[in-house]
Amino acid sequence: MRVAFVGLGVMGFPMAGHLAKAGHEVAVFNRSPQKARRWAEVHGGRAAGAVAEAADGAELVALCVGNDDDVRAVTPEALGAMAPGGVVVDHTTASARVAREMAALAAGQGRTFVDAPVSGGQAGAENGQLTIMCGGEEAAFARAEPVIAAYARAIRRLGGPGAGQLAKMVNQICIAGVVQGLAEGLHFARRAGLDPADVYEAISKGAAQSWQMDNRWATMAQGRFDFGFAVDWMRKDLGLVLDEAAANGAQLDMTRMVDQFYAEVQALGGHRWDTSSLVARLEPPGR
Repeated sequence: MRVAFVGLGVMGFPMAGHLAKAGHEVAVFNRSPQKARRWAEVHGGRAAGAVAEAADGAELVALCVGNDDDVRAVTPEALGAMAPGGVVVDHTTASARVAREMAALAAGQGRTFVDAPVSGGQAGAENGQLTIMCGGEEAAFARAEPVIAAYARAIRRLGGPGAGQLAKMVNQICIAGVVQGLAEGLHFARRAGLDPADVYEAISKGAAQSWQMDNRWATMAQGRFDFGFAVDWMRKDLGLVLDEAAANGAQLDMTRMVDQFYAEVQALGGHRWDTSSLVARLEPPGR
């Protein structure tokens, strides 16, 4: 398929690479032109100087940009240039509201729009093992699914436009609670005089096991946070969650509390630290 990919950050760069590896004809655009050129050097696709140039004649345009405003800025450019009947697949973590807006905009131009936020982090993107939560019309999803399967291990449509973003919000709510629990568990273990590594071995095969425990317990114990999903990004995501909860009436006491804990981590200088840095409030690095 003729595909365009807009946004080549730590997620988009490898995701677009998987599309090229799968045999699609890929053009890429990034606000920093050097990233697009470097991607083309690595993967052999075409670096474009504008969104419309990348999307020209594309049957599918994938987006992986920063926020609602970015989605609103690039989607109209893509829609105006892509092939009639084409589909825009938005991997940005954004609001359900903007997904519905863009779906309506696309429909008015004879195109379709699928909101498809992802989970799995940079490692998942690099290994082609992302979980993708989708919202949109069934026909649009059916067309997009075999393409985005190039970088996914699980893809599921949850409903109409915006449903994918709502599912991603559930994902972030659950992660926030698990990481805070790990932070408090580690803090408690140390205060109780237990070795964190011994505790991990004792509980990690039982009901307390989680991806976060398996992949973050050791680095949390070491006070290492210079990797992974940044606190600033998590606060952006939790802001979307809390805005949606204000609209739908969901009671998210824990999520609101953890969001404020992340604000404390930012005050410690941890804007770009991994989300596991919640433990830094309780166990400052180097203490």
